[in-house]
Amino acid sequence: MTVCTGNICRSPMAEIVLRDRFEAAGLDVVVDSTGVSDEEHGNPIDPRAAAALAGRGYARGDGHVARQVTRADVGSRDLILAMTHHHARRLEVLDPRADVRLYRAFDPAAAGLAGHRLDIADPWFGGPAEFEDCLDQIEAGADGVVAHVQAGLVRAGRTG
Repeated sequence: MTVCTGNICRSPMAEIVLRDRFEAAGLDVVVDSTGVSDEEHGNPIDPRAAAALAGRGYARGDGHVARQVTRADVGSRDLILAMTHHHARRLEVLDPRADVRLYRAFDPAAAGLAGHRLDIADPWFGGPAEFEDCLDQIEAGADGVVAHVQAGLVRAGRTG
């Protein structure tokens, strides 16, 4: 599960990119997204996020409906990818035992970065360029997430 603030920009973008990458890797992995806030509950993906995704050949996220993360969500996911440290802290409060990681920590180019420098930039207040930058950061970490999940599946004997 990917998690951002309102579940209309970063986390649905990451959900869509990861679904694409898992499919390309031949892995049947369920990916969803939520937000730590209920401020966008019920809203569709931001049109600027949809445009950035479509411009790179991904699904636009039609049918996405924003929702707030629940304690049950956090407790039932194998891996939770937070877009920022703030999101990670909120998730860890819901279930301290959950495997919560910063999404950008899977980006090889981000190796050595620490603290808030691992946060994926919030494009909400920007224009198309900020959404493209956000998508760049999401794509940069996607293959690392896939490799991590694939390794976990192999260790668990759930894939050949």
